[in-house]
Amino acid sequence: MNAQARLFDRIRRISILGEATGMLHWDAAAVMPDGGAPARAEQLATLRELSHAMLTATETADLLADAEAAETDPSALARIGLARRRWHRATAVPGDLVAALSRAGSRCETAWRQARADDDFATVLPFLAEVVARTRDEAAALGQALNLAPYDALLDGYEPGLTAADCTGVFDRLEAFLPDLLGQAIEVQATRPEPIPLEGPFPIADQAGLARRLMVALGFDFHHGRLDVSAHPFCGGIPDDVRITTRYDEADFLKALMGVLHETGHALYERGLPAALRHQPAGEARGMAVHESQSLIVEMQACRSREFTGWMAPLAQAAFGGAGPAWSPDNIRRLVTRVARGLIRVDANEIAYPLHVILRFRLERAILSGELALADLPAAWNDGMAASVGVRPDSDREGCLQDIHWYDGAFGYFPTYTFGALMAAQLFAAASAAVPALQDRLASGDFAPLQGWLATNVHAHGATLSWDEILRRATGRPLDVDLFRRHLERRYLGD
Repeated sequence: MNAQARLFDRIRRISILGEATGMLHWDAAAVMPDGGAPARAEQLATLRELSHAMLTATETADLLADAEAAETDPSALARIGLARRRWHRATAVPGDLVAALSRAGSRCETAWRQARADDDFATVLPFLAEVVARTRDEAAALGQALNLAPYDALLDGYEPGLTAADCTGVFDRLEAFLPDLLGQAIEVQATRPEPIPLEGPFPIADQAGLARRLMVALGFDFHHGRLDVSAHPFCGGIPDDVRITTRYDEADFLKALMGVLHETGHALYERGLPAALRHQPAGEARGMAVHESQSLIVEMQACRSREFTGWMAPLAQAAFGGAGPAWSPDNIRRLVTRVARGLIRVDANEIAYPLHVILRFRLERAILSGELALADLPAAWNDGMAASVGVRPDSDREGCLQDIHWYDGAFGYFPTYTFGALMAAQLFAAASAAVPALQDRLASGDFAPLQGWLATNVHAHGATLSWDEILRRATGRPLDVDLFRRHLERRYLGD
């Protein structure tokens, strides 16, 4: 094999170790018994340490140098450059810290599940303190090696090139209109008939059946994926075996259903990544902002539209044996676009959702800098929610215990949600302009035109383009906050 082939064979083996780690993580979240947690923490730590050792070994550095020296093709050099980026980040963090971070995250995640169930932040606090301490070590090491501020170094790991300054600029613009727009939308709703609640209970088996039917309509392949249950909905696994989880509520099937549709967008992106570049950095998802754009273009842009709900309503009615005006397409559309000042991020409407994210962005930066003591997190969270969204949690379960991210060590992740929402609005507008019949096809449950456009303009690029380059090529413009605002105004202040 030539130098490039030898390099990517090594990267392939490292990637497969990462896939095994991901599957074990899914298993821990979805089906592992509680007693398996200590063993699983060691398994994950060992696999991550082995992967890190392979990536940072002298042999990898030599293969990178040989491949770069032997290659002249710009596209090949760009693919090698992505491998070097991964090597550069890995060599900045000692292997023992990688293992310590993994163990701390596994222990804390297990403690969080019980603390959330018990509504008891105090019990998870010492575990979270260990995660934060190791994350600070990681951020400092990465920042020094990459010449980035510590928080930027973490953020760069989730969406390469995105900085806290980028986030602050966009978030300041959003905060200039979102609180007022939220109030306006609530006022507009108050002038209209209340949507009729759907009467449950909705058996979980029937919810899962409907979810699977809609997943298939979207293009999900159950020969290469699953739908399961976990405490926090997520999409995991690997491109050839994508694992989606949700959580069901027998009193409200729409929450789980919309969550499944959201995660299906993630799954379709994973399945659509270029197979020819599988197990190379260039063939992976670009980053979590792009990933989130793919889930939100499905859930928010397409599946909460008038066209989709018109097609979906009769299916839901049949699934649960519903009858009467509550099951009309118009009523279901009003239910899935209902605006309220809610406490829970994953259930938040499009207007309030960025406000949830902005709060987490500010809190996690304050935590990592030491400005906010962890013991003061519940009060800071509650004050922030009251100030930004207009509601105050009555419990930590509905406050700082609601998300898994920090307890699993994912600091720097939250901003990508809102950048994904902005990208989704912009990409959907471009797709609708490029495919004039797109809305009509959604009205008949046909997602092929939308998925075809996304496959060409987003999925096929893998990680070869930056998030900004993907957006510019697909839409002809950089990130446009005003376009997102106009989308919100049309949907929530219009008809």
